[in-house]
Amino acid sequence: MITPGSADTVPAEGAAAAPVVATTAGLVRGFWRGRPGGPDASAAFLGIPFAAAPVGALRFAAPQDPDPWTGVRDATTYGPTPQRGDKGETLIPEPSIPGDATLNVNVFTPAVPGPDATGPDLPVLVWIHGGGYVDGSPASPWYDGGTFNRDGVVFVALSYRLGFDGFGLVDGAPANRGVLDWIAGLEWVRRNIAAFGGDPSRVTIAGQSAGGGGVLTLLGLERAQHLFHSVLAASPALADVDADTARGRTSRLAEMLGCAPTADGFRTIPERQVMRAQPKAALRGATGLRAVLDPLVSGLPWGPVVDGDVVPRPTVEALRAGIGSGKALLLGATDDEYTPVLDHAPRALRFVPAALALRLLCRDRVVRRAYLAANLPQRRRGTAALLGRFVSDRVFRSLVVQAAEARGAAPTWTYRFAWVSPAKGWSSHCVDVPFWFDVLAEPHVPALTGPTPPQRLATEMHAVAAAFVRDGDPGWPAWRTDPGISRVFGGGPAEEVLSTTAFDGALPLV
Repeated sequence: MITPGSADTVPAEGAAAAPVVATTAGLVRGFWRGRPGGPDASAAFLGIPFAAAPVGALRFAAPQDPDPWTGVRDATTYGPTPQRGDKGETLIPEPSIPGDATLNVNVFTPAVPGPDATGPDLPVLVWIHGGGYVDGSPASPWYDGGTFNRDGVVFVALSYRLGFDGFGLVDGAPANRGVLDWIAGLEWVRRNIAAFGGDPSRVTIAGQSAGGGGVLTLLGLERAQHLFHSVLAASPALADVDADTARGRTSRLAEMLGCAPTADGFRTIPERQVMRAQPKAALRGATGLRAVLDPLVSGLPWGPVVDGDVVPRPTVEALRAGIGSGKALLLGATDDEYTPVLDHAPRALRFVPAALALRLLCRDRVVRRAYLAANLPQRRRGTAALLGRFVSDRVFRSLVVQAAEARGAAPTWTYRFAWVSPAKGWSSHCVDVPFWFDVLAEPHVPALTGPTPPQRLATEMHAVAAAFVRDGDPGWPAWRTDPGISRVFGGGPAEEVLSTTAFDGALPLV
């Protein structure tokens, strides 16, 4: 496992010769972890640019091809990240790395083909990180592809522009630059992955949280269909920001920064200054508890915009229209994605009846009553637990149902992650990620899972992910086989079975 800047990024003396691969822009040199050809073989190539640095005149521009280089480019340390500054302790360790060339990929492969680029044609997993479309980094030690290399899968993690720079709707700039970055990264994979031992016709795109929403967005885009053959969306959070709403946020941000609401105007404002101002520009005056909940219940403030061009229509609508219906989809969510946030809500909240507090989040009386009736066990755990489950359902769990239903008979599998972390007290957001990657030994994991997370569950979930990437089938009946059927992970010995009621409490909260 790699930590940026650590000794692990440099091959030990006497190790196998550093692998060199020819990309369309030039040669790159990586390094081996484990013995080449052995069961633990993994070659890492870090920070390879798939697009030119989005700075200067290219800031707010569509991604451009990187300039080619001569000689051999060192690819033994992670490249710069669009995320800036120290984010402190976060659920997933995702470091910020300074620099301009932020649009890059990290490739991990178990086998490097020879000079003629003929190789094993392995399946490929491309990972898009989460972070609410405003944070996150592809350089997380949890996104080390070595565990997937062990299963004969080539792994790629890619970066993309975040927040306003990636998704703000700006006059004089293409919309959805972050989406265009995803597409450019996947085009790089299509052109180059064979040189790393991967099969460009067997690409699975995957992500968690905003990354999960991102891969669903791509699934609903006709222009992206040639770039992948299956999709894994963990706890997907869609943005689907309305264009008028996006324009209003751009105007507020420009007013706050004192610049013209155009690409040229925003280019005069340093990137970090925009990042500091963008949260307030999206809050619309909300304060207190509403300021905590509103961005989730009302929609993520920055993310893919339904602009009529790059993203022609809302994602679920696109899936309902049959876009991506020929591709396998695996998606699911944890039971209490957002509930831990409300563990730290004002103490007075515990004295507010759940039915009354729910009015903050849902104005529809009929929906409120149905939701309260369907979630009596959670209601008994207190108002904060009920509100947390509502937000979890509104943003994540109900989307699983909507997406699965929208796809009709298309090959779709769903899961529910129910294991409760003793460190968090809930089956919370992000707690499933180290299980999917089978990295429970990584030093940052116990802060999220507690000191003894069940290895058996990680082994099982990682095997499911690898099987899906390899075969396009996770190993249980599809959603429509027995309507609503889902796999439950970590619910306890009596509950770790297939279930047709796994998402019954998640009403269609739209």
